[in-house]
Amino acid sequence: MHPLEEMIERVARIAGSRPASWRAVHQGHTEAHTFLLALPNGESVFAKQATDAQTAMWLRRERSVYETVQAEFLPRLIGWDEAGLPLLVVEDVSGGHVAPPWSGETIKRVRTVLDELAATAMPDGFPALENYPRPLKRWNEIAEDREAFLRLGLVNTGWLERALPKLIAAEAGAMLDGNALVHTDVRSDNICFLPERTVLVDWSWACRGNPKFDLVSWLPSLRAEGGPPPWDVLFDEPGLIAVQAGYLAHRVMHPGEQDPAICKLQLAQLRSALPWAAKALGVDAELV
Repeated sequence: MHPLEEMIERVARIAGSRPASWRAVHQGHTEAHTFLLALPNGESVFAKQATDAQTAMWLRRERSVYETVQAEFLPRLIGWDEAGLPLLVVEDVSGGHVAPPWSGETIKRVRTVLDELAATAMPDGFPALENYPRPLKRWNEIAEDREAFLRLGLVNTGWLERALPKLIAAEAGAMLDGNALVHTDVRSDNICFLPERTVLVDWSWACRGNPKFDLVSWLPSLRAEGGPPPWDVLFDEPGLIAVQAGYLAHRVMHPGEQDPAICKLQLAQLRSALPWAAKALGVDAELV
């Protein structure tokens, strides 16, 4: 059986009826195969199928969120098929409004959802933010490769020498632990505004940890899409702000390791994350 036909048959078993039509979609930056499928009753579902062992691992983590948490900020779980490469089927929320452009109302709606995540406790066995698949604290590594960082053209040597000790110290003291549900990848392409709900999608990298992490990681992305400067929203988390700036900087310093579109996005985020860190740590904001 052709792989697409096999996937359609698996969705039919999960949904209880064979899809009337389907199309492949590009959902975020996942390597999994993703589809929108229309059912005979007029409803549609979103299906995500793993393509290898790594995407299967991420898909199982996403499934565990759906099975652990019942909340309006999640798409409704339709079903799961573990046979072969895992297949997850959830409610289709693609018909909602997306940003940018951002408005005061949509920003407020995201803040409300982040408050709801902060109030959602996860079990002790759920993956911890401290064990995020990629190291989050990067300023010590950047200090060892200063020339690569300086080549980005975002700061000068004098600023970096003055700022590094504070950035390293703040990052070291950043609190990542906690028991709240943390999405870890809150940005516009993972947010859908339905009339009565604000929904976050793509929970493959979700963790249990400090709920402030999601707000700190989202604000530079918001700024890159025309939103307010992050320092207009939050100042009292210098450790997490330093972590975010260092993480983005390290990723942008190594563009060959990732999708060029992601690197371009992260560079735009870094342009606000660095002055945010400078302001939060009391370092002069004149970077260059």
